[in-house]
Amino acid sequence: MEEAERGGWAVPLAVRELIAGGVAGGVAKCAVAPLERVKILLQTRRAEFRGSGLIGSFQTIYRTEGPLGFYRGNGASVARIVPYAALHYMAYEEYRRWIILGFPNVQQGPVLDLVAGSIAGGTAVVSTYPLDLVRTKMAYQVKDAVNLSLRVPSEQVYKGILDCLKTVYRQNGLKGLYRGMGPSLYGIFPYSGLKFYFYEKMKTRVPKEHRKDIIPKLACGSVAGLLGQTITYPLDVVRRQMQVQALSLSNQVNRKETFGSLAMIVKHQGWKQLFSGLSINYLKKF
Repeated sequence: MEEAERGGWAVPLAVRELIAGGVAGGVAKCAVAPLERVKILLQTRRAEFRGSGLIGSFQTIYRTEGPLGFYRGNGASVARIVPYAALHYMAYEEYRRWIILGFPNVQQGPVLDLVAGSIAGGTAVVSTYPLDLVRTKMAYQVKDAVNLSLRVPSEQVYKGILDCLKTVYRQNGLKGLYRGMGPSLYGIFPYSGLKFYFYEKMKTRVPKEHRKDIIPKLACGSVAGLLGQTITYPLDVVRRQMQVQALSLSNQVNRKETFGSLAMIVKHQGWKQLFSGLSINYLKKF
């Protein structure tokens, strides 16, 4: 890095932070990929995994797909994390600056962070959503599921990220690539806002001399993320089920939008399904 600076092409700090954050995010995604795969299967009520629980799901995946089965769809998740993190980070700073410049009298604090964070989260979601859709569809696939039970005969099988994108686009057009984005936006706005809000609020409770220390930052970030995720988690379940079109046995249900789908999940699957896999989110945080 020093040689780069002497040569006159020093990499800006923001770019270095984004690269480091992207690499760290990719490593983190790989580390929790098995938990994420199980969470998606539980959220979408994949027939072979109903009532299996965490341990039973792990055993089923290992028995039918081997170790690589825990990482099915993770490539799309890793491919998404870098642009998502970059857009979220840069958009947050830009929106915050625009709000301050456009409204000079606005009070800087948690409320400003909530608004800027929410809009930035929405921007990042819209820009990278197709990869999130691919991640869910591929994670929902179960290799050799026919040897288990209840596999849908007409179930689409995707060979990879590009094949999934091309197939979805060919079958449903651009709209198909954004199937389920409604609950994502409904969820990301309050989630991002609440996360930034809780984070900034908790930092005010940390003594000033320790606010830049890594441990308090990690603690505040983890707790803020858990609180935000818990409040908005039902929308994540709706999103996953819409992405795989598995809201119920009827096609009519599949055509419902966010809040109609939410009501149908409660009616046909019970309210507890809205929090299926939430404990896995807590495990991922720790």
